[in-house]
Amino acid sequence: MKRYGNLYPQIVEFENILASAKKAQKGKRFRYNVLEFNYNLESELSKLQQELINKTYQPGEYRTFYIKEPKTRMISAAPYRDRVVHHALCNIIVPLIEPTFINDSYANRVGFGSHRALRRFTKFARSNRYILQCDIQKYFPSIDHEILKTLLHNKLKCPDTLWLIDSLIDNSNEQFAVVEYFPGDQLLTPLERQRGLPIGNLTSQFFANVYLNYLDHFIKDKLKAWKYLRYVDDFVLFSDDREFLADAN
Repeated sequence: MKRYGNLYPQIVEFENILASAKKAQKGKRFRYNVLEFNYNLESELSKLQQELINKTYQPGEYRTFYIKEPKTRMISAAPYRDRVVHHALCNIIVPLIEPTFINDSYANRVGFGSHRALRRFTKFARSNRYILQCDIQKYFPSIDHEILKTLLHNKLKCPDTLWLIDSLIDNSNEQFAVVEYFPGDQLLTPLERQRGLPIGNLTSQFFANVYLNYLDHFIKDKLKAWKYLRYVDDFVLFSDDREFLADAN
């Protein structure tokens, strides 16, 4: 398995941080926090760059609000300067890791998305007799930080980049409580490991795909479910064999 190193100089390069600021403000240019940041843009970006180089950067506090679609979700908005950092990181690591994703993973990927997923779903549904639809209960709140870090460390070997990734994960705000027990767990086991990523972060969206990439490959490569697609935490298997889908479930 290839691991990528020497990435941090690209992340903290001023041109990358400037490009990230332009991405982060897209559609939000006239919001107060963006206008305030842009008033002294070069100074703010230089300060942010030095914090990243010196590894004194600390993510700020999230602003949270709730939406219903139809179930209630907690959305977390990071401070604008943190969103610049999220883009700076993703600009460099996404092109390295995303090629390992299956072609039928559709959420939060450039050139993919809900319309393409729907067309694929329709094509599979019309050519198969049975459909197994699944989702993951409270997916973002249940993401285990240690497992996520291990998956990312398996892909990357640049210590400074991993420091930044770990800092972003560790500073995730508190999510809805998810208590699940697995074989061998003690009473307090679910409380001993930090879980949950904030919905709304660019990094969270990418990390969520990394986290389920192994599930995708297990279903495709081990179960041999050739007709399969996933959109965030919703995934679907198609087959003419009812027993195959029952066993997969």
